[in-house]
Amino acid sequence: VQLVESGGGLVQPGDSLTLSCAASVINIVVYAMSWFRQAPGRERAFVAAVRWNGRDTYYADSVKGRFTASRDNTNNTAYLHMNTLESEDTAVYYCAAARTWNFDIDFLTTTSPYDYWGQGTQVTVSS
Repeated sequence: VQLVESGGGLVQPGDSLTLSCAASVINIVVYAMSWFRQAPGRERAFVAAVRWNGRDTYYADSVKGRFTASRDNTNNTAYLHMNTLESEDTAVYYCAAARTWNFDIDFLTTTSPYDYWGQGTQVTVSS
């Protein structure tokens, strides 16, 4: 099983990026897909989650209104659209898959329920 993130890079404050998470072997339709990030010297932190059917999403307060999580189950891919990027958004971004039909936010905002993780993609926001 592989989750492969792509789309990271070096951007300036105020720019946009879209991260992709392509899954192989598993069919993500039965998984909640989430994004986490980890900055140097800090713990991995929840960013966003999207329910298996794409109808429900949830965001960390720090990215609410700027980031949008989405998914394309047909193409077995999840996305994180990031707008108005700030230097504080600099981190390695990871996608993760949790096999659940439910959308239990208290659970999904922790690292515990995830069955699979990607290798991460670096996002650097700097002028």
